[in-house]
Amino acid sequence: MKRLLLLTLLTVGLFSFQTVQAQCTSSGTSKAKTASYEKDIVDIAMGSADHQTLVAAVKAAELVSTLKSDGPFTVFAPTDAAFGLLPDGTVATLLKPENIGLLQTILTYHVVAGSLDSGAVINAIKAGNGKATLTTVQGGTLTAMIVDGNVMLMDENGGKATVTAVDLKGSNGVIHVIDRVIMPAKK
Repeated sequence: MKRLLLLTLLTVGLFSFQTVQAQCTSSGTSKAKTASYEKDIVDIAMGSADHQTLVAAVKAAELVSTLKSDGPFTVFAPTDAAFGLLPDGTVATLLKPENIGLLQTILTYHVVAGSLDSGAVINAIKAGNGKATLTTVQGGTLTAMIVDGNVMLMDENGGKATVTAVDLKGSNGVIHVIDRVIMPAKK
């Protein structure tokens, strides 16, 4: 159940990115933000041209209904370009029905229970003397830190992703866009 919820949250986060990006570049920010709260994170991701791979993955992992639930969730949503940085054939392999468990594990690793806006993440980093440990819905941990003025996430394998857009708010959580797919520790 947790994995399904995390995957759903991740999908919503990806769709929310475009909505937030449009809000940040528009003079009508408050109007756009109000509209985004009417949609959940999955709906937001589905409306994003930059998160089609994430949406396809959430659907393949059967996490849509989980991520449409009340939450709240914080989703670190990789863009299509981030998925494109994975080794050739990785995405196609993960989307196969026989790999649903692995796909759910990866997607739920991108989701944290609760609604952590950018201010909360930065405050946690400051309180942790430069690092904050976030527990994912998958059960693993991410380390958040500030590097060269940017919030970065480090996964359990030492892989890093930079947060490129923040505070894409939906009715059941918040999405932060990242430039890499992060991976849980191999067990």
